[in-house]
Amino acid sequence: MFDENPANRENLANSANPTTLIMPVLELFASSGLGSLVGMRHALEPDHLAAVSTLLTDQQDPDERRRRTRAAFLGVCWGLGHTLSLLAIGVVLVVLRAEMPASVTDLFEFGVALMLVALGLRAIYRAARQGPAGPVHVHHHGRIVHVHPGAPAHIHIGTWTLARRPLLIGAVHGLAGSGALTALVLATLPSTAARLSYMTLFGLGSTLGMAAMSGLLGWPLARLTNNHSVARGVSFVVGCVTTVLGLAWGYPLVGRLF
Repeated sequence: MFDENPANRENLANSANPTTLIMPVLELFASSGLGSLVGMRHALEPDHLAAVSTLLTDQQDPDERRRRTRAAFLGVCWGLGHTLSLLAIGVVLVVLRAEMPASVTDLFEFGVALMLVALGLRAIYRAARQGPAGPVHVHHHGRIVHVHPGAPAHIHIGTWTLARRPLLIGAVHGLAGSGALTALVLATLPSTAARLSYMTLFGLGSTLGMAAMSGLLGWPLARLTNNHSVARGVSFVVGCVTTVLGLAWGYPLVGRLF
């Protein structure tokens, strides 16, 4: 029976048009590919590199190859923490089609600034405690405290112990970036599927980018830190740069928050 309703005829024609069926798929692939590339570039931002660099300077393993592998692992952990928090907030905002309030965004950014300052000061403190022979070992004989050069007794560090700090640091960075990313996908991508796929691939791209960059940074650091004096100097410089970056990052936010 012939349908005389023009609207129904138009819908039937669109559903039978191959171009109409293919366009959403192409849109999904294009947004996902772009999201992964932008995520890789996002991993190279100064605050991300500064935070991960303070973790890399902590590596004291005498095996150079193991230090490089561990550096890449730290980058992966940072990326996973970044992706999980980004998706947790982003999915809620995308589904509700809402944007994060500016005050909450500033609060998350201020949290990143405080974290950078804390990581920088920690690196400076660790460098200050190290002597020319490397880390010092403190032990007690009754009420007498001895401080000797050299590393403490050999211990095995579990995977979770190694992973939790970069996971937490990445999660804080992800919270700070979730508002801006959600506003971007809401403004530029028309469908919920495209928005969510973009955010997921953005997070995975960040993970791959940080893993690659951490592995590359781990190679020269692994060689430099064979010399205790150089390792101490690198840790001090990285701590100073990270602290200054955190202060510069947080200073403009103080007036808006307080």
